[in-house]
Amino acid sequence: MPIVPDVKDWTWVLSRPCPECGFDAAATAYEAVPALIREAAVRFATVLDRAEVRVRPDESTWSALEYVAHVRDVCRMSDTRLGLILAGASDGEPPRFPNWDQDATAVADRYNEQDPARVAAELAEAAERAARSFESVPPERRGLRGARSDGAEFTVESFARYILHDLVHHVHDVRA
Repeated sequence: MPIVPDVKDWTWVLSRPCPECGFDAAATAYEAVPALIREAAVRFATVLDRAEVRVRPDESTWSALEYVAHVRDVCRMSDTRLGLILAGASDGEPPRFPNWDQDATAVADRYNEQDPARVAAELAEAAERAARSFESVPPERRGLRGARSDGAEFTVESFARYILHDLVHHVHDVRA
């Protein structure tokens, strides 16, 4: 059984393959990220055709619909955060992202009660927007930095790969 790195230290995802989903950020070119975001969105759309889309495998695991709604919101959030990084902070420090509690959002937005067809359409739109945003960043701007509210810093490049890992990992989670 593989040893899962400490999830509080997110940087492991960028330096070695994920022991669960196999994604290798270090071997993924930035230029490949947009296409891989689009590919993940297509794979998630097929998951929403399943009859058991709202069924949770156990009490602590989201249903397929909840995962896809989460991924839609990850794409939306990544586009917003990328915009913040590119805009920069006026004080010269990396812009800070507000905290996002994904579990609280899933409950508050009632992910498991949402219409699967609408979630699929919204994911397609959000993934395409995120993919285009990452595509539009010229190489000389990919070193710009941003920071989460917990102080973890990203560059545009590391943020792109981090977000892509989230999508690929959830494709693995729902067996898409």
